[in-house]
Amino acid sequence: MEILIFLFLCLVVLAVVVWNSHRDKGRSNRRIPPKFRPNPQYRKSVKRKVFDAQSATPLVLPQILEGYARITDGDSLVINKTQVRLYGIDAPELNHPYGQKAKWALIHMCKGQKIRAEVTEIDRYGRTVALCYLEDGRDISAEMVKTGNAIDWPKFSGGVYHKLEPKGVRRKLWLADARQNGRMHIWEQFEARQKVKEAAE
Repeated sequence: MEILIFLFLCLVVLAVVVWNSHRDKGRSNRRIPPKFRPNPQYRKSVKRKVFDAQSATPLVLPQILEGYARITDGDSLVINKTQVRLYGIDAPELNHPYGQKAKWALIHMCKGQKIRAEVTEIDRYGRTVALCYLEDGRDISAEMVKTGNAIDWPKFSGGVYHKLEPKGVRRKLWLADARQNGRMHIWEQFEARQKVKEAAE
């Protein structure tokens, strides 16, 4: 009986050795790809240029955002978790006269629509500035100016929306106009009056 067990174990060991040698032989027959060696002639023909920072341009990545918008104020919205500022216009702040009206005008305009935002730049506050369009192709900045809820900001737009401004809108949105013209003391005076008013309430 012991002899039979010994013979059985010898057969198992022999089978394992034969199987392993057969597997290793199959591996050795596989073609191993050669290491890449560039052609020396190609290397000579290519002229290496020194990096020139003045003529270099950054890699242009896809700069389109599309999706439903959450409105934050009259000239800002959020698309796909990205805060976007409408290109070339200036709407009143939420705590300024007509600020809430401008926000609600933008909410009604964008409600139920997928907005397409073509990014133009990142502003100094880290916000993405973009030309934004409704599904029918209308420019949202232009629509906000046409309805008197925002004014053109020539410094950033080049004046493209100025002709769309309703008559007298700059008197109505006087704080936005003051900001554009560098009269920030008017803002400070308004903010001071607001604080006094809130304290009295």
